[in-house]
Amino acid sequence: MEPNRTDAPARDAMRRPLLRLVLLGVFVAVVATVGFVFVPHDVEQIRAWSSQVGWTGALLFTLLYAALTLSPAPKNVLGIAAGLVWGFPVAFAMVYVGALLGAAASFLIGRALGREAVERFTGARVARLDAALGRRGLLAVLSARLIPVIPFTLINYGAGLTSVRRRDYAIGTAVGILPGSAAYVALGAFGWELGPGFWIALAAIGVLVIGGLVAGAIVRRRRDQRGVPGA
Repeated sequence: MEPNRTDAPARDAMRRPLLRLVLLGVFVAVVATVGFVFVPHDVEQIRAWSSQVGWTGALLFTLLYAALTLSPAPKNVLGIAAGLVWGFPVAFAMVYVGALLGAAASFLIGRALGREAVERFTGARVARLDAALGRRGLLAVLSARLIPVIPFTLINYGAGLTSVRRRDYAIGTAVGILPGSAAYVALGAFGWELGPGFWIALAAIGVLVIGGLVAGAIVRRRRDQRGVPGA
């Protein structure tokens, strides 16, 4: 008995999003391995490297930070190191631009490789939550960005998998990462002296936690009022 040829397009349509999702997982695993193994995470190493390459290192560091944002490797120490090496104004610009570039790339990769699988294979509960994120994406992204304990890279790829609009993601990211980026850079630029800059940075991180929790509570309350189940 010959196989039903009309089923081939359907099988291909089911297989394609799964393959893309697997490719996304492999990509994240590879960049995570590279980030953890090959990228220096020691402040003194970064200081020695920057003294060798000069101001060209500022551009290279920005690109490195953006690339590292594609992986779950820890990045806060890089922000602290940048503040120590280049000072607050320059280091903040480097870290902020690098974070924006990496966040945009991660979002687009997640959207291209994983979004179709989410739409095709998730159930009604996830679909309702996804629809709510599409309506309240700006507040959801902003609240997630303001909580330092939520991994930066997880938010990037996760937002790409959902129906969060690109504009909401861009605005929420651009605003939401400002305090955290400034706080960690300030720890490097001022923290070693335990002066006012150090305490301001610590206070900023504390405000981030509180603000993010409050924003998250608002998102959950509005979601519950609309009858959207929790994730």
